[in-house]
Amino acid sequence: MDERSRMLADEKIGKLLFKLSLPATIGMLVQAFYNLVDTVFVGRAYGAESIQAIGGIAVAFPIQMIGMAVSLAIGIGGASIISRRLGEREQKKADKIFANLIFLSLFSSLLITGAGLLYIVPLLKTFGATDTILPYALEYLGVILSGTVLFSLAMVTNAVARAEGNAKVAMNSMMMSGGLNIILDPIFIFGFGMGIKGAAIATVLSQAIGVLYIAHYFLSGKSTLNFHPADLRPDSKIIKEVLEIGVSPFARNVSSSFMVIILNNLLAFYGGDIAIAVFGIINRLLMFTFMPMFGIIQGLQPIVGFNYGAKNYERVRESVKLAIIITTGMSIAGFLLLYLFPEQLFGIFSGDHQLIVEGKYAVRIVVLATPLVGFQVVGGALYQALGKARPSLFLSMCRQVLFLIPLVLILPKYLELFGVWAAFPLADTLAFAVTLFMVIREFKLLAEKGENVIIDPVEGNLPALGN
Repeated sequence: MDERSRMLADEKIGKLLFKLSLPATIGMLVQAFYNLVDTVFVGRAYGAESIQAIGGIAVAFPIQMIGMAVSLAIGIGGASIISRRLGEREQKKADKIFANLIFLSLFSSLLITGAGLLYIVPLLKTFGATDTILPYALEYLGVILSGTVLFSLAMVTNAVARAEGNAKVAMNSMMMSGGLNIILDPIFIFGFGMGIKGAAIATVLSQAIGVLYIAHYFLSGKSTLNFHPADLRPDSKIIKEVLEIGVSPFARNVSSSFMVIILNNLLAFYGGDIAIAVFGIINRLLMFTFMPMFGIIQGLQPIVGFNYGAKNYERVRESVKLAIIITTGMSIAGFLLLYLFPEQLFGIFSGDHQLIVEGKYAVRIVVLATPLVGFQVVGGALYQALGKARPSLFLSMCRQVLFLIPLVLILPKYLELFGVWAAFPLADTLAFAVTLFMVIREFKLLAEKGENVIIDPVEGNLPALGN
């Protein structure tokens, strides 16, 4: 058993979660920050047209999220399997899974780029682009789609690095690309006078640098995993297992994109371009609030996956409980920030008075149930790490499909624009109740399994099934 495997098996949970989560959290914060900076620079570059420019990014982003959803499905699904294979000490199987993930990433991203560029105008119109927003969205999304393969490889390889317990490498990759994007944004937007297109170019170039860095890590022999080109040949069993687990984050993100189609069209009807721009900014602010939580999750998943594979169920429960406490604290902090300082936050993006007033009103409604989100995030991640595809898929679909979309369709008929904003806290509350029930049930099952496990005297803290 190598050093990283021993760390996942034996190290104190609090210290281990901190060690694995801190790099991921920092990396996610940098990524969220550069998403904010993109929108801030674009808003400031266009002045009187800032509402349309920000609206262009807002409409393009959910289409970009579909590509990211595919990459997340591959990365999270593959990482879950790799963690468990390493816990079971199946090195060759883990290596083969890694290579299959690279194949899936390349194949899917090239397919998305071709289809996206071919149907870019009808896609943007479907996602709510008005005639005034469409030109800005076209400039931005055209460049972003061309770099889909880089975004995909970055997400998949980062997930694999975290799965083997090396979160620092993933953090360095994300910080490198995020930091470079922040530097390149003003150069391309203002210096070269490229506006919104310059923001997209800066993003794609930054991702390329991050991919080169993490590719060097895997090819230099520093990784626990070994990359064999022969393993790139697709294995149907591996692909099926990856997609079964990955379907949960895929469904969550795709349902979010589908929800945005409905939402943007409703916002355009009840509030026009300004309502779309307001939601675009709220989306960016919420991402910045939630990203640290996903950093905790990315640190949690290899711990849960490895110890579940090693049948150490008490460590699984202990790590999940700690993650719930931390993410709930983050949720409360995010709620306070967004609820107490909306004017200051919206003022960063644009000087437009109406945008700031509308944004303050909307965000204070949208975030009312944000303190409950941390628990939901951990609950969904628990089932992904355990490799339980069906409950993971259900929880992923729960908020968006079962609750948010129906509420968004029904409430505005009676409450107009207020109904659109009110749908968010109501959906969060209902999703929290469902997640709470399922997590309590899973903890009981883990406790029952733990009663049938004894400590293997040969391996020390690595458990084995009892007789």
